[in-house]
Parts: sequence; structure tokens; C-alpha cells
Amino acid sequence: MTPRFIYPLALGAAAAVLLVSCGSSKDDLPIMAGDTSGASSDGEGLYQQAKAADDAGKAKKAIKLYDDTATRYPFAPSAAQARFRQAELLQQRGEILDSFEAYQQLLTRFQGSGLYSTALDRQAAMAQSAADGDVKSGFLGIKSKLSLDKTVEMLGQVRDNAPRSRTASKAQFTIGQLYESKKKHKEAIAAYRQLVREQPEAPEAPEALFRVGEILVNQADEGNQNRATLDLASEAFNDYLMQYPGHSKNAEARKKISSLGGRDVERTFETAEFYHRTGQFESAKIYYRDVVKRSSYGKTHDAAKARLKELGE
Repeated sequence: MTPRFIYPLALGAAAAVLLVSCGSSKDDLPIMAGDTSGASSDGEGLYQQAKAADDAGKAKKAIKLYDDTATRYPFAPSAAQARFRQAELLQQRGEILDSFEAYQQLLTRFQGSGLYSTALDRQAAMAQSAADGDVKSGFLGIKSKLSLDKTVEMLGQVRDNAPRSRTASKAQFTIGQLYESKKKHKEAIAAYRQLVREQPEAPEAPEALFRVGEILVNQADEGNQNRATLDLASEAFNDYLMQYPGHSKNAEARKKISSLGGRDVERTFETAEFYHRTGQFESAKIYYRDVVKRSSYGKTHDAAKARLKELGE
């Protein structure tokens, strides 16, 4: 009878055979934590090769060797420096997306590195430049704007790398600005509201909530003057005044709320006039009464009262 302790050994051998049969190469795999003692010297040797290529001005070769160092020997003393320098060289060559990804790998893998804050700042600056359209793509340095989705993705990564920070609030506000500039109203409102919800004390939060109201007003100006849109705009401005009293745009928000109230009364009067013109007088009376109730004076108020008198009230 075969002893039981033989089976784990047999299974381990089988796994090793399977790994070899699949064509995996030791050189292609990252060094595991238990192998660090033997890997440090190899990793440092590869790093020195990368640095020599870098010093000789062979940027392309250096980038590959730095990448190999950080990927295959993540526990080597110079692994974080290798990843950082790879990202830096890619950035200098105008390879923005590759550079951004390399910085991201550093932020994910080497959180204890002294280069972490610098990498985070560099990444944030790159995402902001992408939002501004001031980026370079490709070795020749030909300027081109990244797609909206890609830029939003970069800003979102910056936000998530430093949640609740000043960097995060700025990135989230920029996402809202990007959507707003492209007239993607729904997405812009969602982005601004996310900032206010997650970081209500951020410097950008008051402006974000004010912009929600402005976007809704603009939608009304563009023809979407239904009652719900006007109500949502008024609600956004009232929320802004309640949450951020004393902010620089408080007076402007109050004026907009007053204007929205007037617009709603005008729309109600127009509805009453429609029913009047089509002979639906009882329905017209309902809307004329609403106008009189909601406006204490003015041309529209007087016109509604005159119509009600004409209709026997």
C-alpha cells in the first residue's frame, strides 16, 4: 500500500511538469517574495544595465530594461526607482498613455516608496494636461487631444489613487468640466454631484453644486422648459445656498431662483392661454388661478386676472 505522504510530493511534481509543458520560462516570471535573497543581485545587475543605457542616451533600450527590472525583480532595492525612471523617460518622449500607466504601476506596487508622492503629482499633472488638450502623442511629439473617455479615465484613476484628497477633488471637478464642455449634461451633473457628495468640504464643491443649477437652467434655455427641469434647477440653487452660505455666488444664485420662479409663472400662463384658445375654458381657469396665486403683481398677474374676469370669475 502506498504511504499517504507520497501523494503531495507526486502532486507537486506533476504541477512542475505541467508548468514546464505549458512553455513558461523562469525569466518571464516575477520573483516571488521567498526568492528575494537570490534575486536582489540579479535585479540590481539589470538595473545597472538600464542605467548605463540611460546614461548613454539610449532611451528606448533603457525603458525596456527598467521595465524588466521592476517587473521581474519587484523586491530588488532599485525596483521602484526603475519603474519611476521608465515612466519619466516615456513622459519625456511624449508617450503619455504609456508613461501614465508606468506611474500607475509604481503607485500600485511600490506604495512605500519615497517616489510615491512625486509619481502621484506627475500623474495628476498629466491627466490635467490631457483635460486641457495640451498633450503630446508619439515619439515625434505631434500634439493631439486624447479622447474624452480616455481623459476621464485618467482623471478617475488620479482621483481613486488619492481619495478624499485635494488632488481627488480637483480631478473630479475637471471631469465635470469636461462633460459640461461637451454638452453631456447628464454626465456633468452626475460628476459634480459626486464631488459634492464625497467631498462636500472641498474648495471646488460649492462651484460644482452651483454649476448643476446652471446646467439645468441652460437646458431650459435650449427648449427643455418643462416644470421638472425648472424645479430641479431651483432645487440645486437652494441646496447650494443652504450648504455654502457666504460663497461668492450666493447673490447670483438668489437672482436665478427668482428668475426661475418667473419663468414657471410665464409657462403656466402660456398653458392657460393654450386652453383658452382651444375653447377648454375650465382647464384654462385652473391655470389662470395658479398664475394669480403664485404672482402677487406684474403684467402676467394682471393678464391672468383679466382672463378670469372675462370667463366669469
